[in-house]
Amino acid sequence: MTEAVADTGQAPMTPFARIKAIAGGSAGNLVEWYDWFAYSAFSLYFAKVFFPDGDQTAQLLKTSAVFAVGFLMRPVGAWIMGLYADRAGRRAALTLSVGLMSVGSFAIALIPGYAAIGVAAPILLTTARLVQGMSLGGEYGASATYMSEMAGKARRGFWSSFQFVTLIAGQLTALVVLIVLQRTLSKEALETWGWRVPFVIGGFLAIVVFWMRTGLEETQSYAKVKEAGGSKGSTFALFRQHPVEAAMIMALTGAGSLAFYAFTTYMQKFLVNTSGFTEDTATLITAASLVVYMCVQPLFGLLGDRIGRTRSIAIAFGGITLLAYPIMSGIAATDSPWVALGLVITALIFLSGYTAVNAVVKAELFPAHIRALGVALPYALANAVFGGTAEYVALWFKGMGTESWFYIYISAGAFIALITAVRMRDTGKTSLIEED
Repeated sequence: MTEAVADTGQAPMTPFARIKAIAGGSAGNLVEWYDWFAYSAFSLYFAKVFFPDGDQTAQLLKTSAVFAVGFLMRPVGAWIMGLYADRAGRRAALTLSVGLMSVGSFAIALIPGYAAIGVAAPILLTTARLVQGMSLGGEYGASATYMSEMAGKARRGFWSSFQFVTLIAGQLTALVVLIVLQRTLSKEALETWGWRVPFVIGGFLAIVVFWMRTGLEETQSYAKVKEAGGSKGSTFALFRQHPVEAAMIMALTGAGSLAFYAFTTYMQKFLVNTSGFTEDTATLITAASLVVYMCVQPLFGLLGDRIGRTRSIAIAFGGITLLAYPIMSGIAATDSPWVALGLVITALIFLSGYTAVNAVVKAELFPAHIRALGVALPYALANAVFGGTAEYVALWFKGMGTESWFYIYISAGAFIALITAVRMRDTGKTSLIEED
């Protein structure tokens, strides 16, 4: 700790100050991801509003395509916000990203349906998702960098795991809103106007967090670079000076995002469209699995601090490589909600070995002047290619009558990430985050 003080010239953070910083960064992260996942959680109800033609699978395929298109803006957002966070500060980037999310959420809430304005409806929906995608692309890199730099060396895995706790909490909050509306509104009301409610809620929550983030403390890592007048990061410098690190992040993110979206956002549709559960039951199974998933993140963060974060990641992807096919096959075949819940939780427990520590591992690979861009851009590129298309690919395989190929696809991605993790150095011992 004394070395960190000597290097930065600043007083060490008190435990309360550290908790306050982590909580402040987490609150915005939760709202960002709530707004993003509300689209997927409610797409079962608004698919026909924007895409009235075709059966349920065709309608879901079209809304999933818009979901994927939103991911295309995430690399753009990551690039712009990453550069901005490295030059103007982590706090400034976090504030801007949540402001954009508010705009996108209110837009979706207010867009008329296809029956009212025709083809303009899906076009406006896609535009709103592009704005949200840009926002979220910037959010991940800025929040992962901010929380990793604020976490402290001794428990960096534990504290930074709350970045993913709030990500899951955002998704879970969207599902809770869905459950409440399912219990208080008729299906007809949900399909007519009730699906707009969560986007109104998300827009107002984003405004609250925008105000909160203006009061966040800046990190010592950024303050040190700014005071020293250090070099400014650039996209060219990122891929010229750190090509191996960028490639590793893309390999890990590609597999992690694919598995995450398969076992969380797509799972709700899979339980309805393949397993045959009702929409209400599928929502409850998804919500219950997410509660468990959220609660174990700090435990796996601590485990990563103890056994090594790259080892934790290797165990996670090793398990997914072996179990993705039997787990997905079992869920598809069962008519028991409890069996389905147990299988989903099993998959998410293994995935936690990666998700709990992924942000800090990526942040520890880069020096401070290019850290936010280094974390954000490779992540967003891989996330757009593999995470953003997960639902579309799954539904495409299903439409072709070869749904089980999607299970193999998940395993193949996990195997590539396993090899990557095995070859990585232990970032806990070689971290480039110098400040405590």
